Amino acid sequence: MWGRALRFLAGPRADFDRTLVLCTLALLGISLVLISSASVMEAYTRFGDSMYYFKRQLIYIIAALAVFLVCAAIPTAVYQRLAMSCMVLSFILLILVLIVGREINEAKRWLEFGFFNLQPAEILKFSWILYLSGYSSRHIEQIRTQKKGFLKPLAFIGVMSLLLLLQPDFGSLVVVTAITFGILFAAGAGLMKYIFTGFLVVVIGGLLILLQPYRLRRVTSFLDPWADQFGSGYQLTQSLMAFGRGGLTGEGIGNSIQKLGYLPEAHTDFVTAILGEELGFIGMLAVIALEFIIVIKAVSLAMRLLRQKACFQGFAAFGIGLWFCLQTVINIGAASGALPTKGLTLPLVSYGGSSLMITMAALALLLRIDFEVRWSGSRAV
Repeated sequence: MWGRALRFLAGPRADFDRTLVLCTLALLGISLVLISSASVMEAYTRFGDSMYYFKRQLIYIIAALAVFLVCAAIPTAVYQRLAMSCMVLSFILLILVLIVGREINEAKRWLEFGFFNLQPAEILKFSWILYLSGYSSRHIEQIRTQKKGFLKPLAFIGVMSLLLLLQPDFGSLVVVTAITFGILFAAGAGLMKYIFTGFLVVVIGGLLILLQPYRLRRVTSFLDPWADQFGSGYQLTQSLMAFGRGGLTGEGIGNSIQKLGYLPEAHTDFVTAILGEELGFIGMLAVIALEFIIVIKAVSLAMRLLRQKACFQGFAAFGIGLWFCLQTVINIGAASGALPTKGLTLPLVSYGGSSLMITMAALALLLRIDFEVRWSGSRAV
């Protein structure tokens, strides 16, 4: 397997999207720098080692690069065959996390394996893209012409959504639902199906927010965080202060004030705020540009493949691009007060092992799809 991976990247016939690889490596490098700065106070307070989170993230990145190499060497046909097995695994893990999962901040989202915490919701996102891409490629005419072709995957994801809500993980539910609608839209589902289903989703989402006090507090604190600056709006107000201090060019790497115990989750969900404080608006634009280069690469590749009737690869590439886009927009929007607070990471930048490894596996699939397109084109010539 390792030999195949190295031949893929360095062999005489190697022809892959180097821009995608460079953007990925650049974001991983930025992640290390930011986490070494953002986590210093919490790491020293909790573990007596100011570089604790930096060391762990470095190990995660090395492991994620190994995952990337292996996954990039696997043909896309293998992913298509394994899609259902991946969904079954996701289902089992989502049930298991409710039974024996580790509870953090009143949420059971992690399975603890000693040094490493696994978040099943991250595996679900990737598995669902694979499964739904395979389903849509096999039943594309049914999705376009019949209601049941559109409703079947919604019923499937409804079960998964219930398991996510029991954790609770409303942020991942939003991402998975949006990916579902996005891929079905790319498959040609009619507009009326979306109007009815969209109305239903809004009603159900509104009820879920009203029935859970913490979700309602998040929405109300997002609308006016300064009304309860030291209560429900505390995290957002501290994040906004970080952006305000950063200005155009930032305070410089390591010079954040908010990371010194003021901003909770400074190295995970709110690493964007530390990015804005230390590197300023220009640094934020650079990271956003790198994230959206990946998104644009994925979507443009998907459009090309769908025109060529390579449906599974096209839907998978589109789903990965949509996933990256959603998590980037939601993470930055939540940190800047443009969206309600959600527990979603900034792809390739936020601290975390399972999120990083699954994200790298998805990017490896995207790279593999692009490689197969180039290779088939060169052979045709």
